[in-house]
Amino acid sequence: MSLVHRTWTEYEVEQFIGNLLRGGVLLAAAVVLLGGSLYLVCHGAALLFYGNFHSEPEELRRIPGILADASALRGRGIIQLGLLLLIATPVARVVCAMVTFALQRDWLYVSVTVIVLSVLVYSLLGGHP
Repeated sequence: MSLVHRTWTEYEVEQFIGNLLRGGVLLAAAVVLLGGSLYLVCHGAALLFYGNFHSEPEELRRIPGILADASALRGRGIIQLGLLLLIATPVARVVCAMVTFALQRDWLYVSVTVIVLSVLVYSLLGGHP
């Protein structure tokens, strides 16, 4: 039987989604740990002044800037990349659930999952028109 026509059991779907969530969180944690370690190696001895709050630079607020900083092996960019991976993990779980429901031809759950995915994407993109 080919993989396209094979149906997954509920247990296999649960195992796959559980492994996806576990792997996503572990990968995100490893990336944040790597970025934090690199950041401390480069900036650990810097003196901080807590009188004024300085947020992240503008380039670390957008995905292209985060990817550019991470590919340049800058600690803050790698930390931000890890946080993006952590945010992407539940989104990937919803997408996998949607695909699973579609393969099972359970259109009610596909519809509900599409609504949940739409709400997630809307909130991640800023949540305002």
